[in-house]
Amino acid sequence: MKVQQVELFQVNMPYLAPFETSFGVETAKKGWILKVTTTDGLTGWGEWCGDGPGYSYETEHTAHHILKDYLIPILFKAEIKHPSDSVKTFEWVRGHNFTKASLEAPLWDIAAQQAGQSLSQFIDAGRGIVKDRVPVGVSIGIQSTTEKLMERIAAYAQDGYRRFKLKIKPGRDVGDATAARANFPDKLLQVDANSAYTLKTSRVFKQMDELSLLLIEQPLGYDDIYEHSKLQPELKTPICLDESIHTPDHARMALELGACQIINIKQGRVGGLTNAMAIHDICQESDAPVWCGGMLESGVGRALNVALASLPNFKLPGDISASRRYYKEDIIDPAFDLNPDGTLSVPTGPGLGVNVIMERLERVTVHRETLKRDSL
Repeated sequence: MKVQQVELFQVNMPYLAPFETSFGVETAKKGWILKVTTTDGLTGWGEWCGDGPGYSYETEHTAHHILKDYLIPILFKAEIKHPSDSVKTFEWVRGHNFTKASLEAPLWDIAAQQAGQSLSQFIDAGRGIVKDRVPVGVSIGIQSTTEKLMERIAAYAQDGYRRFKLKIKPGRDVGDATAARANFPDKLLQVDANSAYTLKTSRVFKQMDELSLLLIEQPLGYDDIYEHSKLQPELKTPICLDESIHTPDHARMALELGACQIINIKQGRVGGLTNAMAIHDICQESDAPVWCGGMLESGVGRALNVALASLPNFKLPGDISASRRYYKEDIIDPAFDLNPDGTLSVPTGPGLGVNVIMERLERVTVHRETLKRDSL
């Protein structure tokens, strides 16, 4: 596979409603959609779905710089025999995992098309029976009041979501979680701190230990594994790590240290599908379940996530959600709709299995540029 051209679409996609976490409030998805064309005319799609600089040091501007000045020129000079080759191809550039993932994704899309398979079939590679549907949950941002939070959970429960993740921060934690459990005693509930606490303030999680939460996500430092290994033995509730896990080695260390019992795999955070699948396999070997985290992606990134979540060790509902959870109109067709059983269907068409509607993409594009092999 030789890449002839990469098109970059800088997008601004308004959310249906503001989304608040311990990092702050977001009103729109700002990032990049990538279209990669090979020398034999095949095209693949990817999405830069970072959320920096609160979640990661990467921003849409650093992504543009690293893509245009480093990764894309490197890719033009390379001959990719398999999408996983990109890890070695891009390793000279340290970090910038979301950016690497955005350029790796189209290679997986194209390779699956070449094989005449859906992406979920292509990445299975003997790991197990590929699911045709994946269970999904919904991530609920911090609301203005606990009462508003209960209304949100009730509405999403009526939609059919199986699991509800509550974003928390100091001052909006135990009270919200306790109210949610009291009002929804039979629902799968979990909380996500986005690294807003320290060991000194972690007593709130002991108070949540009696709420039968599915998990507590990233309670301590965004780059910490060690202190989580101190907290986990003090809790009955499983800790799930997110921001701390950037590589397969991080996952291995966290499990060996007992820092967590569950890992949230975001393919963007770990540098793409290649590393995401390696982490999946490490966790499977350790009997540690995983689930697919989301970054409020458009349908391009969502299709990739759904394919990833079809692998066998994704045993917990992921933060994938239907297209209409976040956007009035997605940029792909068909849109992802929630099935009555609280699942999303895994696309069966070649590659990602969805079509990017150029008219819709152009409506949300604020900047566009094309880079060609012969021009660099």
